[in-house]
Amino acid sequence: MFKQILVSTDGTKLSMKAVDKALDMAKQSGAALTVVTVVPPYPATPTGDGYVLEPMSGDAWEKLMKKNADRILAVVAKRAQAKQVQASLLAVNNDPPYVGILAAAKKQKCDLIIMASHGRSSLSALLLGSETMKVLAHSTIPVLVYR
Repeated sequence: MFKQILVSTDGTKLSMKAVDKALDMAKQSGAALTVVTVVPPYPATPTGDGYVLEPMSGDAWEKLMKKNADRILAVVAKRAQAKQVQASLLAVNNDPPYVGILAAAKKQKCDLIIMASHGRSSLSALLLGSETMKVLAHSTIPVLVYR
């Protein structure tokens, strides 16, 4: 059915449950699996009169985000190994995250994207933003939402 599945994770419990479901689907269907986590860019905090407050250097931020991405992908690698599923692991630098997810899916020639959703109501999703909703809105390939 599906030949190339992409699952996105930010390391939260819910997104890791989606990873587990994607691993199961890949194993059952024989599909290749790509796991992607998006690394956010350095957040500059604007202050008055054109000054920018930098609570952390750009290099320190990059090291911290790389360490976080490596930790997330290491957990996924262990889960994939335990389920005997081959998985390609990617850390993608992108803002906004949904663009990085869609670009990775296109580059890997995926025919399914799996993502978690907290299932917030439309008002809170609008206020908080939802990367899953953005992927759903902009994707040209099927998206399976895990709740």
